Amino acid sequence: MKLYFIRHGKTQWNLEGRFQGAGGDSPLLTESYQQMVQVGRYLKGIPFQHAYSSPIKRARITAQHVVRELHQHVPLTLMSRLEEFHLGQLEGMAFDDVKTKYPAELDGFRNHPDQYDTSRVGGETFTEVIDRMTPGIQAIVAANSNPSDNVLVFSHGAALNAEINALLGTPLADLRKRGGLRNTSVTVLETSDGQNFELIDWNNTSFLTATAKPTDTI
Repeated sequence: MKLYFIRHGKTQWNLEGRFQGAGGDSPLLTESYQQMVQVGRYLKGIPFQHAYSSPIKRARITAQHVVRELHQHVPLTLMSRLEEFHLGQLEGMAFDDVKTKYPAELDGFRNHPDQYDTSRVGGETFTEVIDRMTPGIQAIVAANSNPSDNVLVFSHGAALNAEINALLGTPLADLRKRGGLRNTSVTVLETSDGQNFELIDWNNTSFLTATAKPTDTI
């Protein structure tokens, strides 16, 4: 079966360069709604059995709009295991301010997941996020056991990046080496058992008409 992982549309905090985790939820930008339409039209010819989404508003709204564009009956289930990182003190902080106040934490989060230490800032480590997300993905696979099933998974940039790479067996220290995920990007994994995954497509945004900006990707 194939899992289509989609990052939510771009938000105001994404645009402003702020940390936006499970405790923050700034509004989606007007342009994001058009991009949701574009991803839905891109996926329209693929039959989907089910869609799953983080319950956080920016992901949930993205899921609802993309599913609407499929013109199929695709049930949507909200799963708390698909939430973004819980970020503690970093929540809502501008990246520049984090660089000044928590330089080691910022470097760990962006470049060295194995060294990301939350003792000063609170929130979840990469291992903790992966440990809560993986059972969710395994439950999704188990619930859609037909080998030809396709499912949609709507979540968040940092959490998706960590989890997808972990599913592929990437070592913790190397989780960031494939690069980031753009808003409303599509990444596809294939599995037959919910334990072993193959990468089919990474961070596909070929269907988006807007020129990519640095703040689109995390």
